[in-house]
Amino acid sequence: MTLRPNLRGAALAGLALSALLSACAPLIIGGAAVSGALMYSDRRTSGAQIEDQAIEIKAAKRLKTLLGDRGHVNVTSYNRIVLVTGEVATEEDRKAVEQLVAGVENQRSVVNETAVTALATLSSSSNDLIITSKVKATFIDAAGLEGQAFKVVTERGTVYLMGRVTAAEADRATELARNVGGVQKVVRVVELISESDLRELRPPKKPS
Repeated sequence: MTLRPNLRGAALAGLALSALLSACAPLIIGGAAVSGALMYSDRRTSGAQIEDQAIEIKAAKRLKTLLGDRGHVNVTSYNRIVLVTGEVATEEDRKAVEQLVAGVENQRSVVNETAVTALATLSSSSNDLIITSKVKATFIDAAGLEGQAFKVVTERGTVYLMGRVTAAEADRATELARNVGGVQKVVRVVELISESDLRELRPPKKPS
């Protein structure tokens, strides 16, 4: 797994990246709303959301030109941290993908999770979509967890969690996700925020 920081403007408050096998403890590298309820649960500013969309669109277009039919690559940006997943034909393509995405304007860092392997089958891709839906549903049903604060991406049975969350939230979500049927492992690509940061993100309580 490769993490290439590109810090323009404010430095990353904290980036926690961990791959968790079902029998392994977390490995942490580093440390750190749409209007109404959606904006709050998303925990990004509206400007950051627009930038993320632009990053994804630009990267996807450039990758299509770079790879053609040699690979299938997905780009997911959250608060300008870019996760790249999918399959490529060669190690050279894998490196070229990372370099290309790292050159996209406004991204802060790139997590390259592409694999040099055959393209995913339709059944595999469908299974990934089912796993993503199950994980999201599990988060929503879980007591004490704001499930909408996480973006969930699944690739070949690996679940990637993205978001701006506290360490406790990341741990809780990881434990829930890795117990969902079909999940092979969980990878956290999150910005860790403090409990005080989280309180500041919450909308003020209306007077009773």
